Amino acid sequence: MSAVMKIATPPEDLYAQLEALPENLTGEIINGWLYTQARPTGRHGLAGSALTMDIGSAYHRGRGGPGGWWILDEPELHFIRDTEVLVPDLAGWRRERMPRLPNDHRFNVVPDWVCEIVSPSTARKDRFTKMPVYARYGVSYLWLVDPVARTLEAFALREERWTVIGLFQDEAIVSVEPFADIGLELGALWEPAAD
Repeated sequence: MSAVMKIATPPEDLYAQLEALPENLTGEIINGWLYTQARPTGRHGLAGSALTMDIGSAYHRGRGGPGGWWILDEPELHFIRDTEVLVPDLAGWRRERMPRLPNDHRFNVVPDWVCEIVSPSTARKDRFTKMPVYARYGVSYLWLVDPVARTLEAFALREERWTVIGLFQDEAIVSVEPFADIGLELGALWEPAAD
């Protein structure tokens, strides 16, 4: 379940409220609104874990792929410090753009790739609220993964607009930017169908 609050306070107070959220909630500040959501479902966790293992092995660790990336779960992206704060399910940075990880939890370097794992309670926010923010700050690639519909939608930022570069579903094995050097088995992202 997702919730949104608009509170007439200075941005630093809104960030203090985000930091004070209980551990079972994730908070984001988007366009002056504080959004909260509960920890993810099992399907969501499965999709995120499988992506982290496959992409992280090849791109973060360089096993079976080119390496040269940081691939992280739920980083706190500060497009504007403590004011425009998004938490994608996964994000990736080319190491030549971000040679070192930040010393604290705030990531100030715009990622090269983000992935949102959509659910019925977050799909509208992911598509209509977060996607424009990612475009505004210059994230190069965005994936939307839907474990219920069993789909992957891949987008590239072209002339400040999202362009679809791939629509995939079910058990497909896909190679798509920015991770086109590997074949990603979508079937590993989904809960097996009941017989």
